[in-house]
Amino acid sequence: MAKKLIYLDHAAATPVDDRVLRAMEPFWQKEFANPSSIYSLGNATRLAVDDARESIAKILGALGSEIIFTSGGTEANNLAILGAACGATPHPHPNPLPQGERGNHRRHILVSAIEHHSVLEPAMALKKEEFDVEILPVSKDGLVDPEQAVKRVRTDTILVSVMLANNEIGTIEPVQEIAKQIAKKRKNGFPIVHTDACQAAGFLPLDVRKLGVDLLTVNGGKIYGPKGVGFLYHRRGVKLDSIIHGGGQEGGVRSGTENVPLIVGMAKSFELAQTEGVKSGKKLSALRDELFKGILEVIPGSFLNGHPVDRLPNNINVCIPGIEGETLVLYLDEAGIACSTGSACTAGSLDPSHVLRAIGLSSSQAKSSLRLTLGRENTSDEVKYFLKSLPGIVKKLRTL
Repeated sequence: MAKKLIYLDHAAATPVDDRVLRAMEPFWQKEFANPSSIYSLGNATRLAVDDARESIAKILGALGSEIIFTSGGTEANNLAILGAACGATPHPHPNPLPQGERGNHRRHILVSAIEHHSVLEPAMALKKEEFDVEILPVSKDGLVDPEQAVKRVRTDTILVSVMLANNEIGTIEPVQEIAKQIAKKRKNGFPIVHTDACQAAGFLPLDVRKLGVDLLTVNGGKIYGPKGVGFLYHRRGVKLDSIIHGGGQEGGVRSGTENVPLIVGMAKSFELAQTEGVKSGKKLSALRDELFKGILEVIPGSFLNGHPVDRLPNNINVCIPGIEGETLVLYLDEAGIACSTGSACTAGSLDPSHVLRAIGLSSSQAKSSLRLTLGRENTSDEVKYFLKSLPGIVKKLRTL
């Protein structure tokens, strides 16, 4: 048994940075007022929210008014997909018209096959409302082909959503090139380009003007910030319909009293992620390569899922034939190692990962895969302990 827990599931959640905790501390008890209040105590919390908004906007190369605070990545993705679709088609036609005869009734949405469920599920909900939802295929490495994406754009396409980096296999998508090519076909502001940057925010620069995106999602819980908070970058001029109605906060797009301590914490964690991400990424890349090389040596026949080069510096997704991934996770947990088979949002599901199936793995291979995601606190000694523990567990599982 390990002397302490070795945590290798940073794609699911990260511990809160001490500097983030210190930034949040005053807003739990001392400065607790509702930021919509007009008295001085409320003004103090409103100023904290405004400062957080401006801090995030500056890093993104955006305007403060283009940042919408949400309860996390899932809500931000839902707002992007549902809000953009309904904003483009305020009065959906009950019977979709043939392509070319739809006039202002835009009904077409493109999403990649490996998106997080918080993008795929709202897209499928729109499909039930007679929207035409098309899935963009990916290569065996998990890449969306920009040319193929652009070829599928139609005159009635509302939105194209391709994540910046995948949460399961770590593949980094050519979002900038996709957005650049789609911009050439844009008419009257459509199609809108959305990217889920929740996993990328800790490692990749997020200049929205360079990326060329109209909507971008970030989740505080993935970047050493608090859980339960996120934001959606919403380019000025892009119409979004609200999906939460009430008091009209966040520029009327997202109602609900702003969670001041979490917003302050997320802004601080986002600042740290974007200023320190490159440095930590270099360290994690070396550790990741040591871990993957070791897995190949101690488990013959195992192989990498995702792109071998264009991937997040902390991500390894490996197929270990002959075992069941979730059972392996439980045995590793007994050895003091925390990891996963994929997205925490689908833990316990009997279905194989849609991401791994999309890159061509069989159902059996997908269920035999393990995701390891490193973080700032991981060490080479922990990697060595993992590599020492893994062969015996795999051998045991293969004999069961």
